Amino acid sequence: MKIRHIIAILIIFCIAGWGPFSWFGPSAPTSPVGTETWVAEEVSKINAQASNIDTNVLKMSLDAYLRAHARGMDTKQLLTIVDYSKPSSERRLWVIDLKRAKVLFNTWVTHGRESGRLNATSFSNDPGSLKSSLGLFLTTGAPYVGGNGYSLRLLGLERGVNDNAYQRDIVVHGAWYADHKVVSRYGFLGRSWGCLAVDEATVHPLINTIKDNTLIFVYYPDRHWLNHSSYLVG
Repeated sequence: MKIRHIIAILIIFCIAGWGPFSWFGPSAPTSPVGTETWVAEEVSKINAQASNIDTNVLKMSLDAYLRAHARGMDTKQLLTIVDYSKPSSERRLWVIDLKRAKVLFNTWVTHGRESGRLNATSFSNDPGSLKSSLGLFLTTGAPYVGGNGYSLRLLGLERGVNDNAYQRDIVVHGAWYADHKVVSRYGFLGRSWGCLAVDEATVHPLINTIKDNTLIFVYYPDRHWLNHSSYLVG
């Protein structure tokens, strides 16, 4: 094959967004990935689909995502955001496809029994605390069926904040008490032992989407974490 033909093929691949030439695929933004303009574009597109996501939390999660991606984490350009500053009566979990700036899921999610009732206000990394943990997590690649049905293990990436997650069996799983009908009846979701529990109709497609090394950003305005997380500062 002549060299000009090879060059022409490579140009077509670049324009189409295929192969190693496009980090974010066919719907890539015009601004360089990771710049302030790129973040602003992503925020605008995501807010248009999910107006209930806090803009500052979204920007923070994108910053954490980019730092983790730069360290070689994440294989699908997917980001899950959990905002525990919102009560459990609200849909406070989002899964975002960053290739296309598309919101794939926006649903209810529980917090730990000892973290609070309607609102989560207390968090822990300690085994047996029955509390949720904050920070950045990485999903594993092998869902399993356990005592809570179809489940997915998580690795906590922040030392002293959530790095006991695997040991604590903090997982994503389904639960009847994570259904919006429970909110309609009681005003808040049931609570887990620290796991991210979603309704049973959502758990299979959600886990199958986020498994295999994707990032989960769990937020709460905890000053110590915000000021010391290596994914947010430094």
